[in-house]
Parts: sequence; structure tokens; C-alpha cells
Amino acid sequence: MQELLPDGEWLMAAIMGMAEEQVEEVCKKVKSGFVVPANFNTTGQIVISGEKQAVEEAEIIAKELGAKKVRVLKTAGPFHTAKLEEASKAFAKELETVAIHDFAIDVVKNLDGTVYTKNDNVKEILAKHIISPVRFSKSLETMLQMGVDTFIEIGPR
Repeated sequence: MQELLPDGEWLMAAIMGMAEEQVEEVCKKVKSGFVVPANFNTTGQIVISGEKQAVEEAEIIAKELGAKKVRVLKTAGPFHTAKLEEASKAFAKELETVAIHDFAIDVVKNLDGTVYTKNDNVKEILAKHIISPVRFSKSLETMLQMGVDTFIEIGPR
């Protein structure tokens, strides 16, 4: 994704203390450029992604509408938005060389919070992840409904 970023100044910011619908409304109110919700992490924590000026405007609007906190993230691109269409296409092409086998366990898609089925086109779904919002909160809900009671977060460090 990093190699295929579109030109421009991009920014992401986490908005805390607002519902999904409120953050979507904040983004719609922005007049200075492109900004959309990109990561629905948990209840009350949603990340927006877009043009720097638009994200900064969204930060002001969110605070005016009651956000508890807005935190700019250290990122360099409009991740999980339609602005990364070229990266999505490149990833889809790369995935053509990869063999995908049936899953031995249930795997939940962050694309929509549902479990993969045998009929899903896994490669297509993975490529869509680049240009689609991450629905992690829905994934968590699905796993809780499935009886998962232990979560282990593994990060880059």
C-alpha cells in the first residue's frame, strides 16, 4: 500500500466518544476535501482517513459535536479508503500467485464481521480490505457470539 499512495497530504485520526453514525455525519459535514470513516475499532473509537485538511476540519467538527478526544495517528496515507484503488488492484494481482486452502477453523472477516464461508472469494475479499473500512467492532461482536472469551492482540513490536 505504501508504494502506491496517491499524491497529496494524507492523515488519519482516531475519534473517541462518538457513535458510528455520529462519525459518519462528521465526515459528511466536512467541506474542505475527502474524509471517511476507515476503522470501526470498538464502540466509541472510530478512525477517519483522508486529505490532511479535511481530517483537520473533521477534528474540529467532532469536538464541536461532543467527541471526548481526537488523536491524529502517525500514518502517511488514506488507508482503508477508495483512494487506494490502485493498491487494491495490485494486491489482487499479487494474490493470483497465492494458493488459498480451506480454513481449518472459523476466520472472521474484518470487512463485514462475518465468518468466511466456502463460497467466499477469499482473494477478492482480501483485496477489498485495502479500500474498505475495517469493521473490527463487528468482528469482535461476532467472536463474542461464537463464544470466544480470550483475545490476544499481536502487534508489530
